[in-house]
Amino acid sequence: MSRRVARTLRTLVLHGALAMVVALPLSAQRTHVLLVVGLSGAPQFKRAFETATQSARHAAVNRWGVSDSSLIVLTEDSTRTALSSGRSTRENIAQAFLRLSSRVQPGDVLFVMLMGHGSGEGAQSKVNLPGPDATAAEYASWLAGFSKQQVVFVNAATGSGDFVPVLKAANRVVVTATKTSNERNESVFLQYFAGALGLDAADADKDGRLSVFEVFRFARTEVGKVYTSSNRMQTEHALVSDSLLASRLAFGKTAASADPRIAALLAERQALESEVASLRTRKATMTAEAYDTELERLLLALAEKTKAIRAAGGGS
Repeated sequence: MSRRVARTLRTLVLHGALAMVVALPLSAQRTHVLLVVGLSGAPQFKRAFETATQSARHAAVNRWGVSDSSLIVLTEDSTRTALSSGRSTRENIAQAFLRLSSRVQPGDVLFVMLMGHGSGEGAQSKVNLPGPDATAAEYASWLAGFSKQQVVFVNAATGSGDFVPVLKAANRVVVTATKTSNERNESVFLQYFAGALGLDAADADKDGRLSVFEVFRFARTEVGKVYTSSNRMQTEHALVSDSLLASRLAFGKTAASADPRIAALLAERQALESEVASLRTRKATMTAEAYDTELERLLLALAEKTKAIRAAGGGS
């Protein structure tokens, strides 16, 4: 982030306006979801993975409005179920990325979530799958085809921390359940992160939308409570690669209003949010000065629009 844009953000903070501009709703663009569930290894893990998958899928369909053709769920089961689109083999995961790459448009959002048991180090880190495992380096190569989209990649498996340096990139948020590949003990981050995707209690600023960072922070706090209440040393420490982008990307649909004035203002704000998302995809083709000028203009316009919504009685 340039010093110029950083100064603008600091000014908005001083005027209590940062919350007005940081959350870009995923509903402003089309959202595409890939959920990958690795080998469970034991009945209790299989139940936990299925519960987390159901939570994430329910949030995608009911909270984000993801269409069936943009939602792929791969599990360890060899036969298709009501929950599964297919088996979570390396080949099927590669095909899922290829399928979604043919559907996405510039500015769209891709949400990927891995669940399971992790192992390995650095670029060779992986989540255990039926058959050959896919490495962090392979996931990075698959994500390379989504440079014009905003990507949220969540590895909620144990030993997942090394995915962050391998996958981090512009317009991409990487979340991991652990800070290193060595934190391989049983993890509880998955259940709280997946559950929070559709949980109003995770909405810290009560604006009706859940930013990636709000979900992450809620899950991280709940994990800490689990270890504190059981008087155990915490053996998992979740990471997020880009807290600013994670704060701007938000799950959920823009709130509607029966008041035509507020409804019009909300629509205008959503249009501005879409412009910011589109601008980010064009950053590489612009000069730094031109990008900063346009981003600053949009941030200030968003703050003014949200101020007008609040003045009209529209809440956030």
